[in-house]
Amino acid sequence: MTDKQEPVGISRGLTNYGDFDFARYLRMSFARSMGYSTEMLARPVVGIAGTYSEFNNCHRLVPELIAAVKRGVIAAGGLPLEFPTVSLGEVFLKPTSLFFRNLMSMDTEEMLKGQPMDAVVLIGGCDKTVPAQLMGAVSANIPAIQLVTGPMMTGRWRGERLGACTDCRRFWAKYRAGELDSESIQEVEGSLSTTAGTCAVMGTASTMAAIAEALGIMLPGTAAIPAVHADRLRAAEASGVAAMRLARDKLTPNRIITEKSIENALRVLLAIGGSTNAIIHLTAIAGRAGIKIDLQRLNKLSDTTPVLVDLKPTGSYYMEDLHAAGGIGAVMRELKDLLHLDCMTVSGETLGERLDAPQPYVDRKIIHSVSAPLQPEGGLVALYGSLAPNGAILKRAAADPRLFEYEGRAVVFTSLEDMAARVDDPDLDISEDDIMVLQNAGPKSASCMPEAGYLPIPTKLARKGVKDMLRISDARMSGTAYGTIVLHVSPDAASGGPLGLVRTGDRIRLSVKERRVDLLVDAAVLARRTPGQAPPLPKRGYARLYGQEVLQAEQGCDFAFLVAEPSDP
Repeated sequence: MTDKQEPVGISRGLTNYGDFDFARYLRMSFARSMGYSTEMLARPVVGIAGTYSEFNNCHRLVPELIAAVKRGVIAAGGLPLEFPTVSLGEVFLKPTSLFFRNLMSMDTEEMLKGQPMDAVVLIGGCDKTVPAQLMGAVSANIPAIQLVTGPMMTGRWRGERLGACTDCRRFWAKYRAGELDSESIQEVEGSLSTTAGTCAVMGTASTMAAIAEALGIMLPGTAAIPAVHADRLRAAEASGVAAMRLARDKLTPNRIITEKSIENALRVLLAIGGSTNAIIHLTAIAGRAGIKIDLQRLNKLSDTTPVLVDLKPTGSYYMEDLHAAGGIGAVMRELKDLLHLDCMTVSGETLGERLDAPQPYVDRKIIHSVSAPLQPEGGLVALYGSLAPNGAILKRAAADPRLFEYEGRAVVFTSLEDMAARVDDPDLDISEDDIMVLQNAGPKSASCMPEAGYLPIPTKLARKGVKDMLRISDARMSGTAYGTIVLHVSPDAASGGPLGLVRTGDRIRLSVKERRVDLLVDAAVLARRTPGQAPPLPKRGYARLYGQEVLQAEQGCDFAFLVAEPSDP
């Protein structure tokens, strides 16, 4: 290049042939083969990370969003260029979508760094896609804005309003308990997910959308817009315009995702009664910026952050109701005195300036005020103790308070296969007073930390009317699930953690008040037991990389070599 100015658009990051003028000449010739004029090719480039896949129902309308983003970019004087990345459809992936999250983050990071773009619009939705994109964007650190696909609208079945996937679990529990026949459960199956979009409740996808808005990496008011709503397309167009502004101002993720904005996101997570998965994802996003999330700090925030949002699985309403009620902006205005208002956002204003805008309407049935909260304390709490030396998570907003201070006998399942084989055995030695324990379902296990923490109530107990029991595992739980469930026990059983030493008949004590979960077995007895161990590393491929590098839950289950040091720029 003979021009001394910083290159823009297509001229950025030229392929290295040893002659940069030739590289630009060659690139321009191939770009012109796609029918672009030289005037368009002189514009700043906004990349659009497209995640459409026919294996991802949540992303069915991504092509429409891309078209709307392009309108915004062109109107603002830029050249939009779409490119594909890995797409993660939660229920279509084996062993679990979390296994592939880090792969998608690497794909996103490398495409952002390797291709010529001045800014990028990240289009995601289904559970692990948004955290993967934000992880990659933080690592690449080019101007970026998040756009989500949005939640589904609810359906109807025999006069009852339904939404995936909290109602999926509720009706499946009825089926297991013998309250629904096969024909009825098939009718329910066809009524749960009736539009494009992510789950209709405050599951992981909607929680991550809310967190993205709280972080300031997404335009205000866009987290809860339903997927099929016209406002979703207008949000996409506005995101294209905003991306051009980010490119002009060189506003990079490291100026938006900071220690203060991470704490803001935690406050919002607690106030919305959000998914336990969000702790893992937010920890991983923060880790890419060299920021550590301390679970003890989470507890302090939880003690001072009320639950304000009455949405399933912890409440009564759905995401479309939250959008109509005022959205995440209304929630953040209630939390204003608890937030860091000097945080920068992608709209080019601070959070305080954003929240100073008038709120036209708030439905107090759905978004409660701080003075009259749904619950006085946050939806999540971290636990420690002899069973979880490095921490565990309980979604107390979705749990039965009668079990918050509890001691019982453990009934142990050593793996997912063991649980599947025995949980409905009529001869299983279990009562409703026992504690169900699942081992070898953590990040280092062969199952790679699936959403299996929502252990099914054994059929013989379900048919007696048992709706909840204390359940403990090193697995995760869907954000759409509910119950008194201790998750993310760390170190996991496959890493030799204490969870792997539990045997049926042992006593376990949970104290939410003391933030503890303890195995009440003498140390000398435990010393005679064989700890768990990770399965042999696969011989090749991504699975081998995962097995070598994946970290524990409290570290975000990221790969060790991808986490930034605090001193990194």
